[in-house]
Amino acid sequence: MADLYETLGVHRDSSFDEIKKAYRKLAREYHPDVNPDPSVKDKFKDITAAYEVLSDPSKRQKYDLGGDPFSQFGGTQNFGFGDIMDAFFGGGGSRGPRPRARAGQDALIRVELDLEEIAFGTERELTVETAVRCDKCGGTGCADNSKPQTCGICKGRGEIQQVTRSFIGNVMTSRPCNNCGGYGSVIATPCSECAGDGRVRSRRTINVKIPAGVEDGNRIQMSGQGEVGPGGGTAGDLYVEIIEKPHEFLIRDGNDLHISIAISMAAAALGTKVEVDTLDGPQEIEIKAGIQSAEAVVLRGFGVGKLRGSGRGDLIVHVEVITPQKLSKEEQELLRKFAKIRDERAGSFEVHNRDKSRHQSGLFGRVRDAFNR
Repeated sequence: MADLYETLGVHRDSSFDEIKKAYRKLAREYHPDVNPDPSVKDKFKDITAAYEVLSDPSKRQKYDLGGDPFSQFGGTQNFGFGDIMDAFFGGGGSRGPRPRARAGQDALIRVELDLEEIAFGTERELTVETAVRCDKCGGTGCADNSKPQTCGICKGRGEIQQVTRSFIGNVMTSRPCNNCGGYGSVIATPCSECAGDGRVRSRRTINVKIPAGVEDGNRIQMSGQGEVGPGGGTAGDLYVEIIEKPHEFLIRDGNDLHISIAISMAAAALGTKVEVDTLDGPQEIEIKAGIQSAEAVVLRGFGVGKLRGSGRGDLIVHVEVITPQKLSKEEQELLRKFAKIRDERAGSFEVHNRDKSRHQSGLFGRVRDAFNR
């Protein structure tokens, strides 16, 4: 018997994926549908037989240890306590063949969103690469519209029974059939496109509707858009994970947005109107006379759309009053006159409530620090 590793052109320490890749490459070259030369028919059978052994962990192990992977009862039979328990407590009962079509796994894709897209919701066209049902064989894994053939070893049961002599006498146990892998049938002529798996990898484009108000780390579930299972089984789900990109000057806190602006001392004392950039475009707000640093002006409904419910959050404009650092002699004299008129003495101060001061400076300080970074 020729060396099975040499038949597929792989090393003895090759992984399952490497073995599968080598088989698919050779199958495309020697499959009767592709190569009409009659002399390659036996070559294709040898390739398929080698793949059936090396893709099955138990058969491969038996082959590596020098056993015959094609024999039903080849090799030494080791009988242990687990076999005895199987025989006495149901392990020896018939389980029947397992289905070839199995459910596929879920898939995950991440998408980055701007704050504008999160605030109003958006629709994205995403390219995903997953396992899809093989069009050539329709997911059966068989070539030329053929069907899996009943396994000649287990006769379609998907398992084989063995009688082993032990210290308590003869014990019958059941094991999955190594020839068919427990399916009860074998694919004599695998599809040249999917190598009998019933699925292939493919890129496709899907449209994803992203609602307003999603947050960083949220996942949107798309049923049936994940990996198609082996044998053309039902597909898993696709999860779209949201990654929120930071905004240039707006800071998000739930459904609310925060922005920091700075005004002059005179503007704060006299009051003024300023234009603030929002997600809806520039908006004019009125700063009342006498506003203090860390106070805020709230624009209702200019925040992020609510994920659960209607409406939007607010835009909170934090105001910082800038004290001039360099004054001319004339400016100094005017300020002294202003202080004298108001009976303000140098060095005088007021003690504010500690809790109130902490409340006013807490969030604003964080917003200001983030804004100034």
